[in-house]
Amino acid sequence: MKKFLVVVDMQKDFVDGALGTKEACGIVPAAVEKIRGFGGEIFVTYDTHYENYMETAEGKKLPVPHCIKGTPGWELDKDIAAALEGREYTPVEKKTFGSVDLPGMIYKAAGGEDFSIELIGLCTDICVISNALILKANFPEARIAIDEKCCAGVTPEKHDAAVETMKSCQIDVL
Repeated sequence: MKKFLVVVDMQKDFVDGALGTKEACGIVPAAVEKIRGFGGEIFVTYDTHYENYMETAEGKKLPVPHCIKGTPGWELDKDIAAALEGREYTPVEKKTFGSVDLPGMIYKAAGGEDFSIELIGLCTDICVISNALILKANFPEARIAIDEKCCAGVTPEKHDAAVETMKSCQIDVL
């Protein structure tokens, strides 16, 4: 059985930048440990916006420019980048909360074998849950899980609510 790890949006702007939180900073050591010890294939998503962010639908509802491609905030957190150094991984740029391309990429990487998917990253209540639900919808028989100690939400309360929603949707919580 193949194992896939999806590292969701562990970018500077979500850790300690424009939208960073102490909870996001707090999960970095656990995420680093998970990446270093993972024995499967890794996909890394990048929230990707451009200079016109404030004109987009998201920018109008969340008027905080973040993860603008080519800026330091778009780059991976330095500790996450160090954990990935020397490891093969597939970068996945996404323009919205969940990646519509990720399921096809995982399907292709699985090569017809059974597989499981584990997700870690930021933010539990936005991009982690969006990707987890997209993956569950595409692969209803696959084991899909999040590692709760490697995820943080916009607030602790929103994190907890997202975890409960994912449990209701048969996503395992480690």
